[in-house]
Amino acid sequence: MADQLPPHHRGEKFVQALFDRIARRYDLLNRVISFHLDTRWREKAVRAAIRTSDRLILDVGTGTGDLALTAAPTANKPGGTIIGLDLSLQMLRRAREKSRRRSAHATRFVLGSALAVPFKDERFDVVMTAFALRNIPDLPLFFRQANRALRAGGRLVTLDMFPPPDSIFARLYALYFYRLVPWIGAGIARERGAYQYLSDSVRTFATPEAIAELIRSAGFRSVAVQKFFCGAVCLHTAEKPEPLQPPG
Repeated sequence: MADQLPPHHRGEKFVQALFDRIARRYDLLNRVISFHLDTRWREKAVRAAIRTSDRLILDVGTGTGDLALTAAPTANKPGGTIIGLDLSLQMLRRAREKSRRRSAHATRFVLGSALAVPFKDERFDVVMTAFALRNIPDLPLFFRQANRALRAGGRLVTLDMFPPPDSIFARLYALYFYRLVPWIGAGIARERGAYQYLSDSVRTFATPEAIAELIRSAGFRSVAVQKFFCGAVCLHTAEKPEPLQPPG
């Protein structure tokens, strides 16, 4: 399985600096590049993640808070809280501004690493991410951290972009996303290098099946994959198993 995994990224400091630079235009570029489909995919992730009984939800790699804020109406119940965790202070500032504008009282935003989740064990009902996995330099460690943070029976939900399987669509997608998107980033955000990195992070990412296997290896069960946009976007869901009961 190791040969299917992506090459190591340049590390958290590189990712932090990159997202600090593009924070101001990040939301606009997401909408332009995805033709506004990113909002629909986040809604699907929230529907897969959250149940009416859930009270504490962790959004890792929250960025400007889009996934947390999409989930906020669902979590707006007594005791309901969504915590958004991210490395980039500039992205978190945007998230907090958006949260205030929307009066999303259930949301909180915290500076921190996906590789050292700064919360006690077995605290969360849900750990979720959207478009963050490709920027995490050690995915096996992250999935172990997610497992540690979840209570027994809690759910992991991840949404991300993947290189689509070979087809006519995949060739058109490659032309658009790997070649044109960096130029769109240069035109709107004056950051061609950052959007070249983001395009490359998709092109060199693991297969959805390899990610599913990593999730299983971290101790999750009931791992499932939903594919959207001809496989270019995938939603992984999994559950932390209940502890085995000793024989009576």
